[in-house]
Amino acid sequence: MSRPELSILTWHVHGNYLYYLTQVPHTFYVLVDRERSPGYAGRAGNLPWGPNVVELPIERIADTTFDCVLYQSRRAWEIDRYTLLSAAQRELPAIFLEHDPPREHPTDTRHPVDDPATVLVHVTAFNRLMWDNGQTPTRVIEHGVLLPHDVRYDGRLPRGLAVANHLARRGRRLGADVFSAWREQVPLDLVGMDARASGGLGEIPNLELPGFMARYRFYCHPVRWTSLGLSAVEAMMIGMPVIGLATTELAALVRNGDSGFVDTDPARLVPHMRRLLRAPDEARRLGEGARRIAQERFSIGRFVADWLDVFHEVTR
Repeated sequence: MSRPELSILTWHVHGNYLYYLTQVPHTFYVLVDRERSPGYAGRAGNLPWGPNVVELPIERIADTTFDCVLYQSRRAWEIDRYTLLSAAQRELPAIFLEHDPPREHPTDTRHPVDDPATVLVHVTAFNRLMWDNGQTPTRVIEHGVLLPHDVRYDGRLPRGLAVANHLARRGRRLGADVFSAWREQVPLDLVGMDARASGGLGEIPNLELPGFMARYRFYCHPVRWTSLGLSAVEAMMIGMPVIGLATTELAALVRNGDSGFVDTDPARLVPHMRRLLRAPDEARRLGEGARRIAQERFSIGRFVADWLDVFHEVTR
């Protein structure tokens, strides 16, 4: 039995994630302000937004009817909910999409949403484990990615590649020091927003990134503490081996000797990097293992189905 199309109010927090989320066949009203400031950028960037993604000026929220509100940030939950939404809109079925693990304390931080009437969706099982979710019901919806069909791992460039936005500013949390130490021992490149501040190559447009990554021998993941990056999932989906710290969800995703290598000691990963630089056939074998895992866990079909279930659950 088909389910009715829903009208969902949300915010632009992570562009790539929003693009994948809007593969769900509902209408998404994405807030936009005059400055297109962070969180209110609407259909920003160079992504091929579908017609179901509708920009909504914040001045028109009160005049628009929704079936559900999808909050994606603490600011939206604690401020916008009271300053932008009407009393009736605050009573609508609500979902909070949490993109990250806790920042204040890794195990004892209470999530800002503490509401049995709201569903709290985490993007990894690790994130749900680490947050104190209180009385809020939780679900885990792992990432799903949609990549060009003609992009596959090539690995002809004997270098590793890391993808991180604002690595210099975000520092130790994203492993800026780890990446710097690795780069002194192994040829590595960095791309992402403001990558040049860390000696990187700059930002690669979203749609071009999978093809750009495919040339490199392996994907490098120096991150200590953040969520599972979509670029790591995309790298695995195109058949790229991953070498990174055995932290957060990556520790449960990369299998040593089968899809890449993870370890809590950065120094122990350097010999693996060097070996893959010398052995492209071994890198390709590991990349195929990574692709199998990604296809099992991160297909866009599974992702869409999971979100359809949650939207149906909260609105029925």
